[in-house]
Amino acid sequence: MNKRNVLDNNLRPSKANYSIRKLLKQRWLIVVIALMLTGLGAALTGVLFKAGIDVLNDWRFSLLEKMPTWLVLPVMGGIGGLLSSSLITRFSPAASGSGVSHIMAFLRHRKVPMGLRVGLVKLLAGIMAIGSGFPLGPEGPAVQMGGSVAWKMAQLLKAPISFRRVIVAAGGGAGLAAIFSAPIGGFIYVIEELLNSARPVVLLLVVVTTFWADTWADILQAIGLDPTAGGFDSNLGFQVQREYSPQVSFLPIDLGYLIVLGIIIGCLAELYCRYVLIMLQIGKNWFHNRLILKMSLCGICLGGIYAYLPNEFHEITKLKTILAEGNINISMALTIFAVLFITTGLAAASGAPGGLFYPMLILGGSIGLVCGDGVEAITGHVPSSFVFAGMGAFVSACSRTPITAMFLAFALTKDLLILKPLLISCITSFLIARLFNEHSIYERQIDIDLKQESS
Repeated sequence: MNKRNVLDNNLRPSKANYSIRKLLKQRWLIVVIALMLTGLGAALTGVLFKAGIDVLNDWRFSLLEKMPTWLVLPVMGGIGGLLSSSLITRFSPAASGSGVSHIMAFLRHRKVPMGLRVGLVKLLAGIMAIGSGFPLGPEGPAVQMGGSVAWKMAQLLKAPISFRRVIVAAGGGAGLAAIFSAPIGGFIYVIEELLNSARPVVLLLVVVTTFWADTWADILQAIGLDPTAGGFDSNLGFQVQREYSPQVSFLPIDLGYLIVLGIIIGCLAELYCRYVLIMLQIGKNWFHNRLILKMSLCGICLGGIYAYLPNEFHEITKLKTILAEGNINISMALTIFAVLFITTGLAAASGAPGGLFYPMLILGGSIGLVCGDGVEAITGHVPSSFVFAGMGAFVSACSRTPITAMFLAFALTKDLLILKPLLISCITSFLIARLFNEHSIYERQIDIDLKQESS
């Protein structure tokens, strides 16, 4: 091949890029409608998911006021695990697990069941599991539900394979954006993790879908699904929604402390990844495909553990709040880290439909608080950004997505000043974690599943 031909090939757009552009030119109106419906569907499933969990949590807390903890939590955990796993086993086995690895496997051209059935089962089963006490988050299911809605839109559109991958990834990012009220985080997650692509046409499709989903999530919450969310007011319009409002300061000396924090969290996060993967392997080896037995026993076990812990541990969102507000001591923060480290691995090993991003935020926040208090005790300097920097750093190290992690943690405060410490801690933990293994926890989970299928 001569030099001119090489140059022509480099300038010629890829086949996938060409097919997407062709689709946009010929059927642009249908594509726009598909993206809008995908964003709306991702927002609706995400908001319903959080609302359903809140309803079930409230019922669980009302029972705790009337009956002993040692009875309510194990029984509800066991029943929740039984109902959730039965629903998955009967209607859609692909709805088990976090959901992120399913979407990633699909985008890597593996045969993975998709569609509205998977998304609906994930919605109902996830509400039952997390609402009954499984210490997992809603973000993994939101990614899978958003991707499932997007896949259905692409199927109705009769789109080419290349566009299906893009819209499924965009739907996954839209689900993440709706759950965290973080459209930038959802957008970057698609580019950084799901697609690994920065083509202009892809960026356009993804950014439209994720921001549309976040917009609809605010509106849906305001009209009754979660009026306290605060992202939209019928009289004032859209508003900046700050979950927390810390007083953030960033001094030059914080640079060194944040690098040390990133190193510590990078090591702990890799340890956590290996623990979760080992637990997943043990769960598969011991129980094989008996999901109902596995989740039922796990629900009882988790309920028994949390029954003998303080009330703050009975709802995972409370743990994030007390860490973000900094109203606990080092001993409590270490207890939170130890308990969630162990129990989220158990929950993930059971195949429960719940995500790990939320527990990762809490794990990182607890280490950030411990390190911040340690710096204050040793040097007298009071770092104000360590909790949120720790949250982002832990997600970054586990998912190998430092920019996504930075914007997910930023979404909790919407304070631009916190981006600087977040960037330092997230990049540092990411680099440290990659020294142990360059692949994220989800990529390694896919590899484990492939080995088991081939054996």
